[in-house]
Amino acid sequence: MSKRMTKGEFQQSLGAFNPVGHTMLAFATEGIASDAAAALRAQGFAAEDIIAYSSAELMPKFEDAVRKASDAAGFGYEITLMKRYMTLASENCGWLLVYSPEEEQTAKTVPVAKQFGAKSAVHYGRLASEDLI
Repeated sequence: MSKRMTKGEFQQSLGAFNPVGHTMLAFATEGIASDAAAALRAQGFAAEDIIAYSSAELMPKFEDAVRKASDAAGFGYEITLMKRYMTLASENCGWLLVYSPEEEQTAKTVPVAKQFGAKSAVHYGRLASEDLI
């Protein structure tokens, strides 16, 4: 089972962002992300299961990770995701990282992502990352 992240952590694998057991959601604004977080709590997620980030918080982390990513990460989907996230961060999106280690928890994030018009929704599993919308 994966470990629930805290806001101060930035889980990586081969230098790329890789928060196994979590779903990363990007929304057009921080306000929309806040509303989506409330909807996720209504779906049964605890407050500690949801970490909100601003683009200003994430952009330096993504830029640093892309610069430092190993060659192995450069061939994988992880680097593609980080570049997507950098583009979304440049658009000043609001972000949620949702602890969702079980399939049923991950499934609960999908309708919320769709309802609030998520620009990206990616679940990080043990072996692969999966676009949810």
